[in-house]
Amino acid sequence: MSYFNADNPSVSEWSLTEEAFAKLLAHLDPDTERAGESYERLRLTLMKFFDWRGAHFPEECADETFNRVARKIESGEVVRDIATYCHGVARMILLESTRRPEHKTVSLEVLPSIGTASSAPEETNPQRDCFEQCLGSLPEENRQLILAYYESEKRGKIDNRLSLAEKLGIPLNALRSRAQRVRAKLEQCVNQCTKRRLSQKYE
Repeated sequence: MSYFNADNPSVSEWSLTEEAFAKLLAHLDPDTERAGESYERLRLTLMKFFDWRGAHFPEECADETFNRVARKIESGEVVRDIATYCHGVARMILLESTRRPEHKTVSLEVLPSIGTASSAPEETNPQRDCFEQCLGSLPEENRQLILAYYESEKRGKIDNRLSLAEKLGIPLNALRSRAQRVRAKLEQCVNQCTKRRLSQKYE
């Protein structure tokens, strides 16, 4: 049975629990702080793996990889080299995601730092300007969700998302799915706005 949703690659039928996530981190390192750092490094490697191979949502695909590995660990499977195991799972997810190829849009890498963005004047950046415009056009609930989802760094980001999911009363997978939908709409808005501004610039 496949636990990959072809319509939304970030959603599994199995929900990642806090206990399952703790077991996953324990496989990375017995020390909680070092485990969080190892998790972020491995997650970044997985995101690059998906991004370089043209996956539409590299971050969500990386999260899905961890979801599946966490599920295997919770079910009792022995995972001796978790990094190698994750890359094997990632290759499977990549094959599944390419069955429904989509046009790859510009990724919103500004999202993680938007909450601490400097107010100092910067050189005009069409994508950044469009991001601010599109972010402001989101419903308040969605805007607060996406800002909170990408808040903090490393271990703080992990704890923040677990806390946010608990606050909303939904599983972590459901939170990721909701954030992915908001991000997808935001990316679409930014891409359309950026293309429009650039075409006007060179007319």
